[in-house]
Amino acid sequence: MSDFDRALKIGRPPTVEKLFPNSRALLVSGKYIDRAMRKKGGAMTIAANGRSHLVIRGVLAAAQRADAAIIIEIAKSEGGANAYCPTSLWNMARQVDAVMNELGVTVPVAIHTDHYAIKTQADVEAGKVEIPSFFDAGVTSIAIDASHQPDDENLLANIAINPFIPEWAGLETEVGEIKGTEGLSSPEEALFLIQGLNAHNIHADWIALNNGTTHGIEASGSGINVELTEEIHNALAPYGVSGAQHGTSGNDSDRLRAIAEKTTTTKANVATALQLLSWGMEVNEFGNAVMDENGDLIKIKGEGLTEELWVEMKAYADEKGIKGSNFKKLNLPFENKILGQSREVRERMTKRVEEFTYTLLTEVFNAGGTGALCIQDILETGSYNPGPKSEVKEDKAEWTEEKIRAKAALICGDKGPEGDFDE
Repeated sequence: MSDFDRALKIGRPPTVEKLFPNSRALLVSGKYIDRAMRKKGGAMTIAANGRSHLVIRGVLAAAQRADAAIIIEIAKSEGGANAYCPTSLWNMARQVDAVMNELGVTVPVAIHTDHYAIKTQADVEAGKVEIPSFFDAGVTSIAIDASHQPDDENLLANIAINPFIPEWAGLETEVGEIKGTEGLSSPEEALFLIQGLNAHNIHADWIALNNGTTHGIEASGSGINVELTEEIHNALAPYGVSGAQHGTSGNDSDRLRAIAEKTTTTKANVATALQLLSWGMEVNEFGNAVMDENGDLIKIKGEGLTEELWVEMKAYADEKGIKGSNFKKLNLPFENKILGQSREVRERMTKRVEEFTYTLLTEVFNAGGTGALCIQDILETGSYNPGPKSEVKEDKAEWTEEKIRAKAALICGDKGPEGDFDE
């Protein structure tokens, strides 16, 4: 029996085995993806936003070429109960599994619920019902994002929702909303969150920070603050938590290489660049949109979508007042028209995503070869659950609700402006 077949037999979580009993797609816990990057060292992988089917195909093809363990994800806001993308938290694993079997993809892949936003106590209660349904549908990893709330409420929400997340699943937490150069995260805030979780025997695999990026089209050019990220990751080192880098699209390759080399970041979210590439938009080498003098996207003739379909999509966007990063809201109304194009057009859309992703994985993220490392880790562990990377270090008695609120009151930090920062 090959290493892949052995890993397939033991590495898939029970929910995945039940959902896909005859599959040869190695869908695994996000924990394994993180550990493969750490095992290689100086490596992070793509967490590709699978807003559309053709993006998913292109990313999976690239991962196989690069022998890179990867993550396919979509946020609650994009693919949840009020979805504006055709890919949802209930059909994403089914799409990924089908494409992997069709294309013969054998690298390990995690299915991730990104930005599961918890802004109120009502969100916590709803999550207790909704989150298990994601895992029933093949999700293997989740990001609990209560960063919109004060530090104490963020921590308490994470603690309250944790019993409804499988113990084997990948877990991401977040401190500081992703809002560019304002409201930057601090080591104090990050330690408060991770130490409080640790005291309750909750071991996050990743932490997302506000370290200078934005979601969507990067216009400022400021990008990732590598030094701040390194400082925070060093402070968190005793707890084994890795970094999740949001707002990757548009950052230059040198900055992305630096975040992989100098920090413990193992997960890099890429969304907007993949969408623009599949559509045939003009982008720079970093995947950031090139705009015309009117601030509009530039369609490359003969690339991506047919010119006729792009004209229709652009007219729809103009009519609805959709601009900039919100072009992602075109995915749901136009997915079937996109899939109804000729095979030649669909394949060129997919290929553009594949080539960009392959370059990111092999030349920027240093993720090449992590597929084999991940499979080896599964075989050595002998289970679908590799367990936590850290042991309990904090005293639970010092992290009661009362003491959490008292500790949070002593944290000095600037959360930045209020508003909708586009999860």
